[in-house]
Amino acid sequence: MPRPLGELEDAVMTRVWQWNRPVTVREVLEDLQQERSIAYTTVMTVMDNLHQKGWVRREAEGRAYRYTAVSTRAAYSAALMNEAWSTSDNPAAALVAFFGMMSAEQREALRDAVRIVQPQEPAEPEAEGRAGAAGPASPGTDADDTPGPSGR
Repeated sequence: MPRPLGELEDAVMTRVWQWNRPVTVREVLEDLQQERSIAYTTVMTVMDNLHQKGWVRREAEGRAYRYTAVSTRAAYSAALMNEAWSTSDNPAAALVAFFGMMSAEQREALRDAVRIVQPQEPAEPEAEGRAGAAGPASPGTDADDTPGPSGR
């Protein structure tokens, strides 16, 4: 993974990620100028650097470029977390410390994420002669478990 984004790179990428469409230097400049004084050439240089580093791709549009993010903010954050965790000399202790820093909402989001990526347990094979794990055929199914008139 490339090195973490600098402060101005992050400010630019935040806009590119939030807008989720091709953007121009002028658009980013105008938005950044709402919170700081910054020159067009500075934003242009940062966006060119982000392109050189592989964070954005660009397409010419007249005399300007339109820039699009190569990956999402979530993918960037995940790569940063993975990089930090993989450099630990005790990954289990690092995870315990990290989990201890999390809010209740973050821990719930973590539980949800684990449920999504965790492989599903294989279903138990059905016993010979049984209609299924739930018992006899339910209404709306034929004895051979094919959908009946109810469409289930």
